[in-house]
Parts: sequence; structure tokens; C-alpha cells
Amino acid sequence: MPRPDAPTIPAAPPAEDIPPLVLDQASGDAWNLYNADCVSFARNLPDNSVDLAVYSPPFSNLYVYSESIADHGNCASDAEFFDHYRYLVREKARILRPGRLTAIHVKDLVYYQNSSEDGSAGLRAFSDGCTRVHLEEGFAFHCRITIYRDPVLERSKTNAHGLLWKTFQGDASFCRVGMPEYLMVYRKWAKPGEESLVRPVTHPKDKVPLTRWQDLATPVWRTNDIDLWLPYGDPRRTPHAQVWNLRDPGQGDADLPSTDVLNVAIAKDERAERHLCPMPLNITKRAIDLYTNRGDVVWSPYAGIGSEGVSALSMGRKFVGTELNPTYFRQGAKFLAEEAQASAYGSLLDLMEGASW
Repeated sequence: MPRPDAPTIPAAPPAEDIPPLVLDQASGDAWNLYNADCVSFARNLPDNSVDLAVYSPPFSNLYVYSESIADHGNCASDAEFFDHYRYLVREKARILRPGRLTAIHVKDLVYYQNSSEDGSAGLRAFSDGCTRVHLEEGFAFHCRITIYRDPVLERSKTNAHGLLWKTFQGDASFCRVGMPEYLMVYRKWAKPGEESLVRPVTHPKDKVPLTRWQDLATPVWRTNDIDLWLPYGDPRRTPHAQVWNLRDPGQGDADLPSTDVLNVAIAKDERAERHLCPMPLNITKRAIDLYTNRGDVVWSPYAGIGSEGVSALSMGRKFVGTELNPTYFRQGAKFLAEEAQASAYGSLLDLMEGASW
């Protein structure tokens, strides 16, 4: 239930009054992707039908992904963005299976000089705003997973005053640390009478080693997957679990590879976007691995070029997603079809290897 102090906003129109406008669609044996507005489409999804909602929402008005008025990135302020985003979170609370979770990939944002209301520079706690909306719509805050980002790469890309060596020498009171990203996780608790809808996520110890859980349980997820299968204390593990390479940014064992995303260049549309930032495959797969069973339904309302869907299919899950930008939709459908075919081929090889000849 929403908190008593939640702000009053207009109720969403009944789903039957706003049929989803599906501009295009594509599907396979275990996936469906729709070129449609995520909110109007979500209103028509069945109650308690999704096992995990994982996605990267628009970062307020930082990026615009399409020219549509329905694009949540087409907003004038953070307040306006959260007013719009609330409608999706409300539908998500209805669609998600009781006892399951939603994981969203976000980061805090920057106020540059003269860009804030009072003109001062600083940070905007965008991740906290996402938590506030989820709490007000009935979710419980489950956990915050930090995703390390190299401050040297951030400095080279943004030339942020607070990360400059010159600033550190001249007046370090202006210095700040690099900005990580986060995977914010929220739970939909089962209500009285919904116990039969709860489906536990299980990881039998004969199939998943203890070291896998020990690594997933860390508050900062490592991105060197070689370490995941080596026990604690093994000399082949990364020393101190995490090493960041400041001489060669992005090459440290804890640095998230910038290439660990689906191909962005072929999906670029200069007319309809400022920037495309697909959700990292490594992080997506970890969330799916931790919070779902094989055969579960994974949903992404902002499917982009299909990162969450490709990850889900590669791990034996089902996927449903929406994407408003037609260019991204077409590329996402292509990636999903290719992954479905590759996964089916892999399953056939597994069966052949296990057969007795």
C-alpha cells in the first residue's frame, strides 16, 4: 500500500480507456518485444505475471531516446520526470509477482554551475528519487548494489572540475570522488491471501558453489568473472578482491568493461536521440542469475536494443519488453532473434553431449 504521506496525484485512467498503441511487434519461442509506450502497454499486462522487472530507466532529462511526447526523457525537470515515472512504477507494483523484485540501473546526476535553481554546482540524488517513488507506490527498499566506474575515465569524458589534478593541487575543497552507478532493488511483498502466488527463487548447493553466492553478496559487484569460481583464499584470485588500474583506465580487475554492452553504433539514430546507454550485460546477468529461476518471465519496459532480453534468453528465461524508439526496437528484435537461435543451438549440443551413443 502507498505510504500515508505519499503525494496525491491523478489516478491513471482505466486500462480499457487507453488501449496500448502497438506500432510494431516481434516475437520468438520465449520472447516478445513491442514498439509501444511502456505505460499504456503495462496497463494491459496481467496481474502478478512478471517474475523480475530489470531495466535502466531514463536518467530524468539527461538523455532523450525518441521524439515521442510519451518518452519519459522528454521532461523539463526531475520533478516532472518522477511524476511521469510514477505511473509505470504503479503498474509494475500490480504486474510483479508477490514476493519478487525489481532491479533498476541508475546513477546520480550533476548540477553544473548555473544549472541548478540557485545556480550552485553539486550532485542530484537521482537514485534517492527513484527509491522515494517506489516506496510511495508500495514497494520495500531491498538493497543498493554499487557498480564501480573508473574516475579517470569519467574525468577524461566529462572534464569534471572536481576530478581534475589541477583542482586537487589548487583547492581540494572542490574535489569529489568519481560517480558510481547503482543497481537499486525493490521488493513487492505478498499481501494476506497471496501466499499461493509466491514462488521462491532457489539455488541448490549441488549446482551453485558457495563462492558464487559470496561474490554476489558483496555490496560492490566485481566484473572479473574469472574470480567467481575460485574459492576465497585461492592465490589465483584478484588480490584484495578488487584492483583498479589507474595507469590504464578500464583495465583493472574491478573495472566494468565499457564494451560489455550490445553494439550501440549500429542502433544509433541521430534524429531521435542524444545518447544511448544500454544496460551492462554483466550486471543484468548477475541480477537475473540471483533473482530468478530458469523459465521465469523477465520484463523490461525500456528495452532499448534488447540488453535485458538477450541476457534473459541466454540464461534460459522468458522475456517481454517494450521500446518506444522504432530504430532501437528493430535492432533489439534482431538481437533477440539471434540470441534465441544461439540458445536453442546450445541446448541441442548439450543434449547431444549428454546422450548415450
